[in-house]
Amino acid sequence: MTETAANETGTETPTSASYSAWLRVFAVLYDPVLWIGEVAGMRRRRRALVAEACGRVVEIGAGTGLNVKHYRDGLDDLVLTEPEPGMRRKLAGAVSRRGLAARIVDSPAESLPFTDASVDTVVSTLVLCTVDNPERALREIARILRPGGRLLFIEHVRARSRFLAACQDTLLRPWRGFAGGCVCNRPTLELMRANGFTVTADDQVWRGMPAIVRPLIVGSATVHP
Repeated sequence: MTETAANETGTETPTSASYSAWLRVFAVLYDPVLWIGEVAGMRRRRRALVAEACGRVVEIGAGTGLNVKHYRDGLDDLVLTEPEPGMRRKLAGAVSRRGLAARIVDSPAESLPFTDASVDTVVSTLVLCTVDNPERALREIARILRPGGRLLFIEHVRARSRFLAACQDTLLRPWRGFAGGCVCNRPTLELMRANGFTVTADDQVWRGMPAIVRPLIVGSATVHP
């Protein structure tokens, strides 16, 4: 077992009734909690990233729909997946307000209901930190992408600073309980590469948010031929 894997041991997403109730509350709080970060640069990053989506597009973990306003018209197909009921209700409202031609699907990233090599673009913003099984989710993304298709992502990852990484490890359990299952110390970039992706990404700072969700990686990935 690697050090990082050990750091995530025992952090399975809670399934109690009280936690399910908290997730419903968190869906309501999500946009206000992220508001400062959105104004301080995340909204701009979303706009630039989503503008690159083309063809048949699948967004995993679409949440409350913060990306919805940035999708351009003329996509071949747009499917927004979101497994959490509270988030999905807010997502439906965002799609309706935007008048966007999109389908909403109740599906986790680890089990995507699409045929092999059928999608041109997968969008993931602040999602791979939250899924229970990131390796399986990445394999699913690789499976549904067509040759030459791209994964477009904004994700926060394990810090390179030893001090900040230690803080992420220490605060992992309480943060995950508060933040809807978010694993703040997950080495997502390394996981992408280990699961067959060639990655182009820049490090950025998520301003307006706690330091334990830094750095961000922003970029794209393709599956090894």
